Amino acid sequence: MSQRHLVFISAAALVLLSACSSTKLPDTTDLSGKAADTTSAGAAAPISGVAAVVADHLNPNSLIASQRSVYFDFDQFTVKAEDGPLIERQGKYLASKPALMIRVEGNADERGGREYNLALGQKRAEAVVRALKVYGVSDKQAEPVSFGSEKPQAPGHDEAAWAKNRRVDLAYPSK
Repeated sequence: MSQRHLVFISAAALVLLSACSSTKLPDTTDLSGKAADTTSAGAAAPISGVAAVVADHLNPNSLIASQRSVYFDFDQFTVKAEDGPLIERQGKYLASKPALMIRVEGNADERGGREYNLALGQKRAEAVVRALKVYGVSDKQAEPVSFGSEKPQAPGHDEAAWAKNRRVDLAYPSK
């Protein structure tokens, strides 16, 4: 092998090795200088480049993604006090992301006529939009729509099924 080939192979190996250099991860120590506990449940998760990229509304483990439905009493469109924390969490999240837009989908159970259920679903969706606006959600971020009784969450013809179908769902984009 000539000296020229050896120089070429050495240079190629050097380029390949420099491309494989590691990137230093951020320090996981808290302000007191102690290392963060990343082993117990509920503790801070290890810092990862992948986790930081996934938005909460796309992360199935986040409350933003997993708690998106507001339920209503029969023939009512008033948001219940028990749904306050969910509305607050969703509202603050949306307010922090002004470019993010959602569809607020109102639903009704199967009882009542088609037009009545569409109107009731619309009133429910609009009530949730008003509640979200309290936390800074803009008009252009939340579009209220009604599906009436066309998109039941639970099959069945009893109070348990009807209670699950009297709801508003917050539909985030999938990307």
